[in-house]
Amino acid sequence: MSLEPRYILYAAIVISILLVIEGLRQMFFDDDANDPKAKRLRTLSGGDQVESAMAELRRKVDRPAWTRIPILGQLPGRMAQAGLTISPRRVFVMSGLAMAITFLLGIPLIGLPLAALASVSVGFVVPVGYINIVRNRRVEAFSRQLPDALDQMKRGLSVGHPVNTTIRAVASNMPEPVATEFRRISDQVIYGDSLPDAIEDMARRMDIEDTYYLAASIRIQHGTGGNLAAMLATLSTVIRNRFAMRRRIKAVSSEGRISAILLSALPFVMYLGTLLTAPDYYTSVQNDPLFYPMCAAILFFVIGNGLILRRLVNFKY
Repeated sequence: MSLEPRYILYAAIVISILLVIEGLRQMFFDDDANDPKAKRLRTLSGGDQVESAMAELRRKVDRPAWTRIPILGQLPGRMAQAGLTISPRRVFVMSGLAMAITFLLGIPLIGLPLAALASVSVGFVVPVGYINIVRNRRVEAFSRQLPDALDQMKRGLSVGHPVNTTIRAVASNMPEPVATEFRRISDQVIYGDSLPDAIEDMARRMDIEDTYYLAASIRIQHGTGGNLAAMLATLSTVIRNRFAMRRRIKAVSSEGRISAILLSALPFVMYLGTLLTAPDYYTSVQNDPLFYPMCAAILFFVIGNGLILRRLVNFKY
């Protein structure tokens, strides 16, 4: 039993109206509940200032059931790494709203299948791609700036400055995103948190290997004692060498990555070229019973070829 297009249109209209109402409610009537500044002001005006402020500064570790979804579940963590302050719930509502509007406007213009594809692209692919691009740039910039920040901390400790003063100096003198992350560490230490816990929160927040090394080193030094400045200098040298090794590996594997991109894109280029030069090349055999199974098999092998080539030219370093 096939549904008529008008019933699909009615259902899409109802869903879009509900999404509009929910989006307007969250954007205009729920700001104070989710705004970090408002939370911090309410915290500081209360009685138990230290514990409440520390709860606001620390990274939330709760993981609801929906965070196990492969792509959507990683979105809040990637937004935190990208430095985006907007709540993930609001992003989901706005993406759903954009998807519904694109679907409704696209049905009379480009038809139901293309409208569904365009709505998924606008409401899902574009926001996720943008968040990933911003996240990758911020994480890459943080990795490049981290050795300089450690060197600055080492110089401050060598002349006798306290640890929190050196961290605050890094937050004041270094560019973003290191400044923001070290400023948060300094706030946690000011409110009474220990330095190893603050560094570990930053490591979980950024989720890169170098920050975990830093957290483990500071926790070991905090428990056993020793020269923190010398330890930071050694760790800065190790991180710089690792970063240089990453760039060397990336340069050596550049030819293989370019070849993988060209080989993966070649079938699509040939398909588009055939459509432009001979438009009836595929439509002339479209009614054959084996046409769609062969198309599915070709698409399966093309995607498999792209995934295999990606695994061959991407190295974990």
